Amino acid sequence: QVQLVESGGGLVQAGGSLRLSCAASGRTFTNYAVGWFRQAPGKEREFVATISWISWTVSEADYSDSVKGRFTISRDNAKNTVYLRMNSLTPEDTAVYYCAAAAGRLGRRVADDYTNWGQGTQVTVSS
Repeated sequence: QVQLVESGGGLVQAGGSLRLSCAASGRTFTNYAVGWFRQAPGKEREFVATISWISWTVSEADYSDSVKGRFTISRDNAKNTVYLRMNSLTPEDTAVYYCAAAAGRLGRRVADDYTNWGQGTQVTVSS
């Protein structure tokens, strides 16, 4: 079983940047796809980004249209950690951000496909 812990959230001004981390324990991220989702108050949880596992050094990323070009997902398999670099943040990016893991190599956009979730980290972007 993979346990996930997010960190790196906080308060930032519009136009700023943050880097979120998702650290795994219990077992490695090998052969696990990892995704980031977010949930704003009063809204449903939405897909942000996902990264596949192809090999120890190769992965593929996929993004929602709302963050493409601004966010970058990456993984450091040696550190058992997945990152979400967020640039050009806007108030619309304010939400609790969750990372999730799913056994299997392919990245996926559907929350129900993920079996392991972190507790979330708050990101607040002020205007």
